[in-house]
Amino acid sequence: PDKFNTYVTLKVQNVKSTTVAVRGDEPCWEQDFMFEISRLDLGLIVEVWNKGLIWDTLVGTVWIALKAIHQSDEEGPGEWSTLEAEVVMKHDEICGTKNPTPHKILLDTRFELPFDIPEEEARYWTRKLEQINSLGDDEYAFQEEVQKKPLPSAASQCSFEDADSAVDDRDSDYRSETSNSIPPPYHTTAQPNASVHQFTVPSRLQQQGVLRESCADSLQNYDLDYREHVAISPAGSSRYGSSCNVSQGSSHLSELDHSHESAHGSEQDDDHQERESNHSYRSLGSYQKDGQARLREQEEPHGKEEEEKVCETEEKCADHSAAKLSLELEKPKDVDAGAQVSYHGDNEPPPFPPARAHWIRAISKVRLQLQEGQDEADPSKPPWLKGGPAGGLYGIDSMPDLRKKKPIPLVSDLSLVQSRKAGITSAMATRTSLKDEELKSHVYKKTLQALIYPISCTTPHNFEVWTATTPTYCYECEGLLWGIARQGMRCGECGVKCHEKCQDLLNADCLQRAAEKSSKHGAEDRTQNFIMAMKDRMKIRERNKPEIFDLIRDVFSESKLTHAQQMKTVKQSVLDGTSKWSAKITITVVCAQGLQAKDKTGSSDPYVTVQVGKTKKRTKTIFGNLNPVWEEKFYFECHNSSDRIKVRVWDEDDDIKSRVKQRLKRESDDFLGQTIIEVRTLSGEMDVWYNLEKRTDKSAVSGAIRLQISVEIKGEEKVAPYHIQYTCLHENLFHHLTDVQGNGVVKIPDAKGDDAWKVYFDETAQEIVDEFAMRYGIESIYQAMTHFACLSSKYMCPGVPAVMSTLLANINAYYAHTTASTNVSASDRFAASNFGKERFVKLLDQLHNSLRIDLSMYRNNFPASSRERLQDLKSTVDLLTSITFFRMKVQELQSPPRASQVVKDCVKACLNSTYEYIFNNCHELYSREYQTDPDLPPEEQGPSIRNLDFWPKLITLIVSIIEEDKNSYTPVLNQFPQELAVGKISAEVMWSLFAQDMKYATEEHEKHRLCKSADYMNLHFKVKWLYNEYVRDLPAFKGKVPEYPAWFEQFVMQWLDENEDVSLEFLHGALERDKKDGFQQTSEHALFSCSVVDVFTQLNQSFEIIKKLECPDPVVVAHYNRRFAKTIGKVLMQYADILSKSFQSYCSKEKLPCILMNNIQQLRVQLEKMFEAMGGKELDAEASDHLKELQVKLNNVLDELSAVFGNSFQTRIDECVKQMSDILCQVKGTGNVAANARNTVAQDADNVLRPLMDFLDGNLTLFATVCEKTVLKRVLKELWRVVMNTMEKLIVLPPLTDHTGTQLIFSAAKELGHLSKLKDHMVREETRSLTPKQCAVLDLALDTIKQYFHAGGNGLKKTFLEKSPDLQSLRYALSLYTQTTDTLIKTFVQTQTAQVHDGKGIRFTANEDVLPDKGSGVDDPVGEVSIQIDLYTHPGTGEHKVTVKVVAANDLKWQTSGMFRPFVEITMIGPHQSDKKRKFTTKSKSNNWAPKYNETFHFILGNEDGPDAYELQVCVKDYCFAREDRVLGIAVMQLRDIVDKGSCACWCPLGRRIHMDETGLTVLRILSQRTNDEVAREFVKLKSESRSTEEGT
Repeated sequence: PDKFNTYVTLKVQNVKSTTVAVRGDEPCWEQDFMFEISRLDLGLIVEVWNKGLIWDTLVGTVWIALKAIHQSDEEGPGEWSTLEAEVVMKHDEICGTKNPTPHKILLDTRFELPFDIPEEEARYWTRKLEQINSLGDDEYAFQEEVQKKPLPSAASQCSFEDADSAVDDRDSDYRSETSNSIPPPYHTTAQPNASVHQFTVPSRLQQQGVLRESCADSLQNYDLDYREHVAISPAGSSRYGSSCNVSQGSSHLSELDHSHESAHGSEQDDDHQERESNHSYRSLGSYQKDGQARLREQEEPHGKEEEEKVCETEEKCADHSAAKLSLELEKPKDVDAGAQVSYHGDNEPPPFPPARAHWIRAISKVRLQLQEGQDEADPSKPPWLKGGPAGGLYGIDSMPDLRKKKPIPLVSDLSLVQSRKAGITSAMATRTSLKDEELKSHVYKKTLQALIYPISCTTPHNFEVWTATTPTYCYECEGLLWGIARQGMRCGECGVKCHEKCQDLLNADCLQRAAEKSSKHGAEDRTQNFIMAMKDRMKIRERNKPEIFDLIRDVFSESKLTHAQQMKTVKQSVLDGTSKWSAKITITVVCAQGLQAKDKTGSSDPYVTVQVGKTKKRTKTIFGNLNPVWEEKFYFECHNSSDRIKVRVWDEDDDIKSRVKQRLKRESDDFLGQTIIEVRTLSGEMDVWYNLEKRTDKSAVSGAIRLQISVEIKGEEKVAPYHIQYTCLHENLFHHLTDVQGNGVVKIPDAKGDDAWKVYFDETAQEIVDEFAMRYGIESIYQAMTHFACLSSKYMCPGVPAVMSTLLANINAYYAHTTASTNVSASDRFAASNFGKERFVKLLDQLHNSLRIDLSMYRNNFPASSRERLQDLKSTVDLLTSITFFRMKVQELQSPPRASQVVKDCVKACLNSTYEYIFNNCHELYSREYQTDPDLPPEEQGPSIRNLDFWPKLITLIVSIIEEDKNSYTPVLNQFPQELAVGKISAEVMWSLFAQDMKYATEEHEKHRLCKSADYMNLHFKVKWLYNEYVRDLPAFKGKVPEYPAWFEQFVMQWLDENEDVSLEFLHGALERDKKDGFQQTSEHALFSCSVVDVFTQLNQSFEIIKKLECPDPVVVAHYNRRFAKTIGKVLMQYADILSKSFQSYCSKEKLPCILMNNIQQLRVQLEKMFEAMGGKELDAEASDHLKELQVKLNNVLDELSAVFGNSFQTRIDECVKQMSDILCQVKGTGNVAANARNTVAQDADNVLRPLMDFLDGNLTLFATVCEKTVLKRVLKELWRVVMNTMEKLIVLPPLTDHTGTQLIFSAAKELGHLSKLKDHMVREETRSLTPKQCAVLDLALDTIKQYFHAGGNGLKKTFLEKSPDLQSLRYALSLYTQTTDTLIKTFVQTQTAQVHDGKGIRFTANEDVLPDKGSGVDDPVGEVSIQIDLYTHPGTGEHKVTVKVVAANDLKWQTSGMFRPFVEITMIGPHQSDKKRKFTTKSKSNNWAPKYNETFHFILGNEDGPDAYELQVCVKDYCFAREDRVLGIAVMQLRDIVDKGSCACWCPLGRRIHMDETGLTVLRILSQRTNDEVAREFVKLKSESRSTEEGT
């Protein structure tokens, strides 16, 4: 029988599960397995293997066709099947077996429904399954063809109940992700598994080469409904999925072949373990390194484990079992997922990597077959893509794309947790000790034994300091107790005496000694006495503490009868233990580390003594080594269970001093440390590091020693080690108190003080575990770790996180705070832990993941409405921090994920799903929260293109979320103040998600623009408020320009466009009203009318709206300002234009023109204010230029209006000035006014001014009151201009008319008969020429007018008046009156440089034979004269002499019917010519249009002035007899042009007349009035000549 040690493997669809190995020829396994099946054409393969030393041998195989399996919800009796030796293959797949063997196996196989589905659904499936059981194969084929579209597949559960599979889930989560995908519609509440939350994420794609090639091609064209291929990753195949139109709005895509690596094993490469759970919920197969297929289903976001059983297809279910193994198979019609099987509970070590290669090959093969067998189905859909409600997931960091159109029904409300798992199940798979009956019964006995005769109150000595009166020796080391008083310690109970340093070495056998002491008889009696004493103790114990034994009985569910029997047996075994107990102990002293240096050389020569009872052995000495290695083995026998093993390390010394010491102390060597081990705490084989302890406070000790101890206790050779027994006790006790008595609620004991963390239960239970631990040497740290493991299965219960956090902090402290006495690192100390390094690390990893998952849904799990849950949230984070601390300080990992970062990621994940939830249920949540009317058709509840109602609601909800985070969660999650402020993260995440949606929505709206621009503006304001209130100051956004203004820019522009039309319309209305009211002043203080106010009120209101947008994007602001500047420009210019057009008609009114001008000025003032309001100097350059340009335009309008207004006074001023002129004429007298006659001049001036002053006085007073200051100045300037000009024209320089001046003189001269008329004229002319006195009067009058316009500083500035060109012109004209004729002529010559042809066209050559080029710049000359000029200056007198040779005339243009006789008249014009010959004429040539003259003339200039004061005027005339000669053309030659040349030939083009500027004209006017001066008369005549009219034109 012993040759068999068998186990069973089950295989379905590439998934293999294995039972434990059981010895014997009739093994019984009793293990359940559960599988998900997606193909019913396969079979279940059951293989029985016999374990061997090197390899295992196959006993036999059974193959059961899946179609043959019945459906049932109950376990059945099973069927015996014969094991056969060989398998039959077909197409590389097993299809049967042959060659029977003598062995048989009992299997119960069945299909069953998943656990915990709603009642009606269960009925539905039962009905379906019954139909399926009765159907034939044809039905299958038929249905497969009918169903072409991808369907949601049901995720069925897989369960296992496997006594020994405590395989733990290893997940050191450095890369694991939490999920927040969408919950399916049906949900159950009984799932206590958290590890399930972990999801696979593609990480090492390169390991998937094989798979990728076979599937990538057909995946690429798979049409994904919703997420717009969101999850197709760069590698092209890392995550695919499908989506289906069942009630799900979204399915993130996840591909079947993720390597499991990233979610689980992280960097610790190959140690992947399976995820187990009692009913784990997964679909989507993924393969992982140990070659196990696994199906994962998405975990829904809100913490319920929901089962999804919605398929419109038939689900084919069947079931199977190996000695009670339930396999669950389901068949979704269209989805032939090759590896869709869930695998659980594997307790063999992970296979070697080659298995992985086989596995990959197998999966690829299945896929290829699936592809072949899929021809009739839709080829675009790869068969292994599982259509499902949640076909994949995204990680904490990824963002759901919310652009899908369908909202997702969420099962959970944000704030409600409908059901919650308590903790990570299977605190490490299923807790094995709850099922292991054999172990439990043993532990039950051991516990009774520990408690009936508790070590705490019976065995330890009760030592107290004691003074020996006679020489006394230590019972332990037999040395003398030295000293005069208080030499040693003595036990109060049994009287044993020893050194203080030896008290710990003494066996804890106080009761025995006390019994011995009380019996003075022989050995038999002594034992008897001892036994009696123990019996008494046990009786008292049982009587005083019955509740302890009742609790033990309940925990191990023993009947009262058995319990009574057990109590007897136990008491007996306690008594036997003293006499019949014996053990063999093997101790290997391996090595030590970090010892103290005791020698002068700075080292030590250590050796070790080991003592058990009275037997003592020692190792060899290792010289000069503080980390010695001995590797020596010693054997001991021990017959007293209260004995201690005493291991001491010494430094060997060999000198005089040490010999003397030996005489006195019985120990010559230096003490390096000791460790004391209770024999009763030993069990099995141990390899342990022990810290070396001191003997007394004076000892200097450090380091640790490693011992391998093996114990064989008689009668307990095969019993589990005490640590395992303790675990069993603790777990069963915990289970009993929590699940049985407490209905799943953990009762937290009230304990105070430093050691409160060591109190795990209430008094009774605590005493049980403590006594057991004390009796069997279980370290308190082991107890703590065991309790921690228990609590982790209930970590979601109220109050538990806080306890766990404290517990883990103390465990950390125990390992991490290494004492000075040891050099062993924390990780080494932890590695030596009896709890099991791997086991605890895995537990923490699993817990860490679960905590992350719960924190990723903190809104559900820790609702803000519950104070207790918020406290638990805080503790949960503390626990997470403790785990991180453990990883850093105890495991000494390099850089474990920081707790703050982990929590931050979780918070973000939660916020992501929260946002998605409120987005999809916005209307409903809003109406529930704010009691609004909820009746909206579902299709209008989401964001719409027709209106914007959705967004404000969403913003309100977002704000409520952020506020809740800020006010409820931030104060709780305050452990990382620098790195984690939930309120801020909340605002950041909410904003970024909202921003994506809002941006997308605005883009859509921009295309269609179905809403009013005002609605867009209102929304813009809300978004701005949200940003400013919550987002602006977040570190991520501080100092950055946000995007949101850009989303709304187009709508604001639209609004501005519309606003421009409104403004213009408003402007017209305002003007119309104003006109009707006759442009009334708005108030007695204001000088303008109300239209200006109205227009600007409207503009300011519009700008106020733009301003209130508080747009933080300077670029967008610039755009707005540019656009608005244009509106301002348009409105104001339109206003100005309308006023300008009608202004002329108002000029006759008294006040109106002033008010209108005031209006324009007020526009300018308001515009300036507007400019400042819009940013002033900071304003965008383009907008700024626009407004400045506008300001200039308005300025010009004002100038034009004031000019028009000024000119409207012209006629009245003309009258006044004419009157002045007449008065002035009557002023007689000479210019040189005597001093005494000054006042007469002033008197005259007043008289002259009176008409003008009367007129000005009335008007200016009116203007001063009616005009705005700037306008007043402009009006004054215009009036000043008009007055000055009029005075100049009418008084100083009366105009040259046909009847004044030269024309009259000449015509009179011609018509000799009119001489008398001429005389009259001369007389009248005389009066017009101002005498010097009149000039003085005028001068004074001008000063008075100036004073008047200055108005004591209220009018025009003096400097302006002084510099005004009009005054200067008048003054100049006046000054000319007093100048001599010569001076005036000189002025004329020097200023008039462009009299003919603009002074151009005269060409010079060296002599007249050289013909120059054609003259440039001369249009239409009437001919040309060629002259030779020589200039000579006398060296002595400086007199100038000019010789002019008139050579010829060319190209004369002249038509005449009669004789043409051209001659040239040449005149020298300049000063000092009255006594010299001024004019010469050549002879005339008959009918020659290019006559040659060659006549020379001489002019003497004198020496008073240089040649630059002279000019030659050449005039070609047609000689006529008896009438005036006709002028053909005139040329003027200025001598200054030839001064440098000295002599030259010039060709001068002839012009039609002389041109002159104002100065020339003024000189001419003044000279024209000097009729008595011949030179003046001649000059005026010369300069007034012009070409005569030709005949025949």
